[in-house]
Amino acid sequence: MAQVGRFRPVDNARYGRGERVVVRTSRGLELGEVLAEDEALGANGDGEVIRRMTVEDDLLAARLEKNRQAAYVACVDLLRSRQIDSVLLDVEQLFDGRSLYFHFLGDVPPALEPLLAELAEAYEAEAKLGQFADVLTNGCGPGCGTEEAKGQGGCATCTGCAVASACSR
Repeated sequence: MAQVGRFRPVDNARYGRGERVVVRTSRGLELGEVLAEDEALGANGDGEVIRRMTVEDDLLAARLEKNRQAAYVACVDLLRSRQIDSVLLDVEQLFDGRSLYFHFLGDVPPALEPLLAELAEAYEAEAKLGQFADVLTNGCGPGCGTEEAKGQGGCATCTGCAVASACSR
């Protein structure tokens, strides 16, 4: 569930198109790819570029990807075994390794909450629930794509010029 956003470098370094970077978003640390430089960003933006990805970051990302895939399979198996009729689209794990986001299609029944708590415990992460239908209807947050969205969980830059791409709701 990628998002295009504007991120300010904390070290005032210049990052070229295609560079893989670690960014801090409202959700935590995530991985991104620079799409373009934005000289006029100033203090505004969706977060910060912390650094270029290192070899160690690549190794951690690979480990987190395995964990993400295992969480996906475990969630699908639990849904099937408990006969919960929900469609899991994706599982997303933030780069900090603590937060898992489970993205479902449509309404999510209350029976899913204990299942997510179980998965969070198994994967030592804080499980969060995402509904893909809500994103399609409402965007990534309140007032998505509007100036009023800044500071309210919306991206405020859905149609803006991108500095980096990072995962978001």
